[in-house]
Amino acid sequence: MSFDTVEENLAFARRFDFPFRLLCDTDRTIGMAYGACDDPTAQYAKRITYVIDPEGRIAQAIEQVNAREHPGELLATL
Repeated sequence: MSFDTVEENLAFARRFDFPFRLLCDTDRTIGMAYGACDDPTAQYAKRITYVIDPEGRIAQAIEQVNAREHPGELLATL
């Protein structure tokens, strides 16, 4: 999820050939609820990963994310 608009996320997804839709949080409501930003004027969200279990509960929150290493670490977790 990002603070970008639908159009910006669509362009990003096309550029990197994402096979799924990206979620938009332009008013920062979800970002504030999940601790990714402190107020609705934040320009960027913190990189936080939430692992959701089959019952829909947060099983793990990963707040320190290294963008280069995180995908492999997350796949190992899953």
